[in-house]
Amino acid sequence: MSPDQYALTVGTAAEESLVEAFVKRRVVHAGVRGKPIMPGEWQATWQSLLGQNQKPEQRVAYIHIPFCRHRCLYCGFFQNYSAEELEAVYIDHLIKELQMSRDSAYLASGPVNAVFIGGGTPSTLAPQQVARLLDAIRDCLPLANDYELTLEGRVNDLVPAKMEAWLDHGVNRVSIGVQSFNPEVRRGVGRLDDTQTILKRLELLTSYNQAAVIIDLIYGLPNQTNQVWADDVNLLKTAAIDGMDLYQLNIYEDSALQQAINAGKLPPAATTAQQAQMFAAAEAELSAHVFSRLSICHWRKTHRERSIYNTLTKAGHSVIPFGAGAGGNIGGVAMFLNRDVGNYIKSIEQGHKPVAGMLLQPVDSGLHNMVIGQLERGYLQLSALAACYGPAVLELESLLEIWQGRGLLEFGPAVARLTVAGQFWYMNIAQSVLECLHALLDGEHSVEVQPIAAQG
Repeated sequence: MSPDQYALTVGTAAEESLVEAFVKRRVVHAGVRGKPIMPGEWQATWQSLLGQNQKPEQRVAYIHIPFCRHRCLYCGFFQNYSAEELEAVYIDHLIKELQMSRDSAYLASGPVNAVFIGGGTPSTLAPQQVARLLDAIRDCLPLANDYELTLEGRVNDLVPAKMEAWLDHGVNRVSIGVQSFNPEVRRGVGRLDDTQTILKRLELLTSYNQAAVIIDLIYGLPNQTNQVWADDVNLLKTAAIDGMDLYQLNIYEDSALQQAINAGKLPPAATTAQQAQMFAAAEAELSAHVFSRLSICHWRKTHRERSIYNTLTKAGHSVIPFGAGAGGNIGGVAMFLNRDVGNYIKSIEQGHKPVAGMLLQPVDSGLHNMVIGQLERGYLQLSALAACYGPAVLELESLLEIWQGRGLLEFGPAVARLTVAGQFWYMNIAQSVLECLHALLDGEHSVEVQPIAAQG
């Protein structure tokens, strides 16, 4: 490795590991790139995957709704503004896409354990459109008896007509992007509802007693001081919710948020060091109360929250994609579907899966999935990895010892557990472990750096 590559992989020997263990966060999602499958092979590859009668395994489906009523400054997923006529046409074709796979050997080979309807903003759909989609999901996918069906939404859409359409047609988990309870912080990034409106609408959704209610908070937003963040976390204790995700703000290069900050329309976002302190403060507060930790960034408040989709996807289980902009992986093939709604519709009308790219995953992707599955839960057990994938894995012990000396890990009798500092830098640690394993087992080494964390 060059000195720069070494620093990105191993980090730095700093006194304050929480804020200085690495120069910056270098990836949004840890992983090693696969090898591209040529466009001329996409449809044949998809049909081959559908024709496989695989052994039963836990698996999930992801369904993408590429519409939003407003564009939030921090979001990197915006595709289209909401338009009822276009949404109706889109749902027609999304249902057809589901029907195209319904009778396949692959779907018949076992149940689908969880479905996640994401976006975009799925809750923007009119009640009649979301009802049609939900009925098609239950008709076309072999859902497990204890299935989890999540619909992503925003506070503004928590109105009876919409909520009742979701709950009456099979949704049993609703994930709401709150981001912050503070009105000033919310207005700065394009969210309008005030604190009391948020809390009352969450209470209304919970009062149906039909679904787990989950919210997302983001730390590091402009105007979000340490006290504002403490207030956000404190409200989790009394809010009518079953679980919560706490996400670090990523500012993408040339994003709308970065442009607004550069133009002086918003104050700077928190630095990475400030975000680290916010994470540690939230972790201490939540750990001191009656919350159960399900992953690095996800907590459960009640037993209604199971987080099946998130747990299975992060452990590398198959994800069946549907909808413009959806991504997934089946049988060692990763894929993403066409983001452009017009091109997506044309593909469906031609009877084609609207594939925009396919990658053959690395031969050691099973090991990679096992690593991510462990680190998501805050530990790494090299002996278990070596038992499945060979003793070469144990060569990572020297890297773990370095991280232990720097306060990122603590060794126990059987596993190395991430400290609070290690939890904050979890994505860097995961990416470094995967890259080192890829070099050890496949002889291929690269150091991935993505254009994120522009806040410094």
